Amino acid sequence: MDHYEVLEGARPATFRAVRDMTSVRVLDLEGAMATSVAITVDVLDTANRLALRSGRANQFDVQPWVANGYGDATDPVDLVVVPGLGMRNTQEVRSRLAAPDARAGAHYLKEAATAGSEIAASCAGVFLLAEAGILDQRRATTTWWLAPLFACRYPAVRLTPADLVVTDGPVTTAGAALAHLDLMLTLVGRHAGEALARECARYLAVDRRRSQSPYVMPETIGGADSDVAIARSWALQHLDTSIGVRDLAAAAHLSPRTLTRRISEATGMSPARFLRRLRVERAVELLHNTDLAVTGVAHAVGYSDPTALRRAMSQELGMSPRTVRGQRTRAH
Repeated sequence: MDHYEVLEGARPATFRAVRDMTSVRVLDLEGAMATSVAITVDVLDTANRLALRSGRANQFDVQPWVANGYGDATDPVDLVVVPGLGMRNTQEVRSRLAAPDARAGAHYLKEAATAGSEIAASCAGVFLLAEAGILDQRRATTTWWLAPLFACRYPAVRLTPADLVVTDGPVTTAGAALAHLDLMLTLVGRHAGEALARECARYLAVDRRRSQSPYVMPETIGGADSDVAIARSWALQHLDTSIGVRDLAAAAHLSPRTLTRRISEATGMSPARFLRRLRVERAVELLHNTDLAVTGVAHAVGYSDPTALRRAMSQELGMSPRTVRGQRTRAH
C-alpha cells in the first residue's frame, strides 16, 4: 500500500526480515487513519534508531498486511498492530465491519492470535479485534465516543473506556485517535524495554498518558440521540438546582424509563452519571475562565459544598479543583 511504498523507499531496512527482532505486521486496511499508520512505523523506526545509537541492534522488523495479498497464520509474527479505522458514527462502524477486507482482517487476527501472536489496536480498530472474538472475557478500551456501541455490540468484553491503554495478556488496546501513540510507546516498552520507551517519548516530545476521561465530551456522545441532546441542553440551564432523571425526562417529553434507556444507549452512562459529568464539565469551565472560589463553583453546578465537587471531579477526571485551576495558571 502507498503508506508502505513511501516508507520502504526511504528506509529499506525497515521491512527486511532480520532474526532476533520483534516481527511486527501492520493491518493497513482501507480507511485506516493515516496518522495511526504513520505513528506505528515512525515510533518503531525511532526505537530502532535510538537502539542503534546506544550500540544495540534494531529491535523491530515491520511488515504490511494486505487483505488477500500478504500475511497469514502460516507466516507467523510476534506482534500484529491494527491502526485506528476512520469511522465516525455507528452507521459507518456497522457497514465498515461488514466489508470483505474487514472480515478477512478479523479472520487473520483470529488465526494470528491462535498461532501465538500478540495483538494490538487503537480507536475504532479495536472493533476488529472484538469481531475476531479475541477480546472475549478480556479487559479492553476503545475510542470514547463509540464506547456505548462497543459495549452493546460486544457484551463479553470487559470494556473500560476511561482507560487510555489496556493490556490484558497478549492483547493491548488503546483509546481515541492519537492514543495510538500511547499504544506504540507501550508496545516498545513491552518488547524492547521501558528505558527505550521513555527515550522514544522524550525524543518525540510526548508525555505518557493514562486516561481518556479528561477528553470526553458529553455533547459529542449525547448528540447521537436528539432527545438526549434536548435533555442535556435543559440540564445545562438548571445545573445549579437539584434535578434528577424525572426532570430530564419531562424536558425531553419521555418517560423516565425511556430516557434512562436512551441515555445509556447514547452515552454508556446512567442518568445520574450523565448529570455528574455535565456538572463536572461546567465546573472545569468555571475554574478555567472565572475567579470564583471552589465553594462558589460547587454551588454554581449544584453541589452543596466543595467536598462533593472534589469527589465528583476525582471520580470523573482523576483531578481535584485545585489541579484543574492550576492548569489555567500554567497556560498563562
